[in-house]
Amino acid sequence: MRIVDVAGGLKLLLLITALGAPAVVHACPALLDHRFNSLQGKPVDFCKYANRPILVVNTASKCGYTPQFDKLEALYKRYRGRGLMVVGFPSNDFNQELATNKEIGSFCRLTYFVEFPMIEKSSITGVAADPFFKQLRTVTGEAPQWNFHKYLIAPDGKTVYSFRSQVEPDSREIMSRLSPMLR
Repeated sequence: MRIVDVAGGLKLLLLITALGAPAVVHACPALLDHRFNSLQGKPVDFCKYANRPILVVNTASKCGYTPQFDKLEALYKRYRGRGLMVVGFPSNDFNQELATNKEIGSFCRLTYFVEFPMIEKSSITGVAADPFFKQLRTVTGEAPQWNFHKYLIAPDGKTVYSFRSQVEPDSREIMSRLSPMLR
């Protein structure tokens, strides 16, 4: 196997067959071509989420919107079998996150029973923002103004919808966009 960069930011995983002819196995949209570590230090490759709807949420443990973890987890449990991925990105950009990844992981697991992937703490706004969040801002024209801002990435890996913090995960606004994407 080998990975080949091609124009347009796509990476194709090529499997070299016995005859030496390459067979395309997987294409990763440029927006999803990111790798992260989970709160537990395990690798998370967003290319593996291609062709699925992904709800990306910047989170914080000490925010008035923190109870949204309940609805995020319920959404994940209800629709993961139909392709939905929910991914949390803890951030202290608004001074409401715990100090360490271990503390954040324990809080999410013990308080809200979170099972969806949680990425290690990072910046999501300004010049120090993670490149993935910079791309989301560029695509939607909206940067998170507070914790629990949500981005819904369509299965094509190109179409992205942005939702402000006060929009609940199970709201009509989100569900009207998400439902047609589910398998």
